[in-house]
Amino acid sequence: MTAMRLSRLLLPLLAAAWLQQGAAIAADPPTVAQARYLWSQSPHGRMLERILPPSIEPAQLPEPQSTGAQLTARYCVQCHYLPNPQMHTAARWQPIIERMVWRMQGKGNMGALMKDMMADVRAPSQAELAALAAYLEKHAQKEIDPDHPALRTTAGQIYSIACSQCHALPDPQRHTASEWPQVVRRMQGHMAWANTVVGISALRTNPELETAEIVRLLQRYARISAVR
Repeated sequence: MTAMRLSRLLLPLLAAAWLQQGAAIAADPPTVAQARYLWSQSPHGRMLERILPPSIEPAQLPEPQSTGAQLTARYCVQCHYLPNPQMHTAARWQPIIERMVWRMQGKGNMGALMKDMMADVRAPSQAELAALAAYLEKHAQKEIDPDHPALRTTAGQIYSIACSQCHALPDPQRHTASEWPQVVRRMQGHMAWANTVVGISALRTNPELETAEIVRLLQRYARISAVR
């Protein structure tokens, strides 16, 4: 079979598949998978994929059916993976939201670049912005008291250095002693993912931060009851 004949057979199939994929994207609400497809069409797609680790899906957001959760999934995944509301404290979320909205509007730091990266980037309306901010602040991270005795120990210093690289330091009371090991393992995976941006192991945290020390510290001050 000649290359020309093969191309005549394949082109209609490829066109149908492309139209079907495009129709699905147009019909369905925005998703992380959909955003990844759009990133792949951008010359800056690899950068967009590296902004945040792929740590949470829309169904895993707090109150996933709420307006705030849906707005978070709708607007945040235009330019990077979905952020966990617990990534920042309520006070920290406000300036972050303002900065992100400016970028979605093509203004401020990286605004024009973000517009160029993602075709048809949309910014929330004022009403949506208020609902989005209220949602993120409601489910924000409850930060550990800076005067907490745990932070004055060697393990506390390890905890502070390791965890503050990516988010606010959570209060140990957020989880029980039995829950913390799994949480720390998940965070360790995110850190390993982020470290690939740097490239070589010599540029990673030195001295090595022992997660076992962090787990023991968190378990010591953890919440006793599993009831939230």
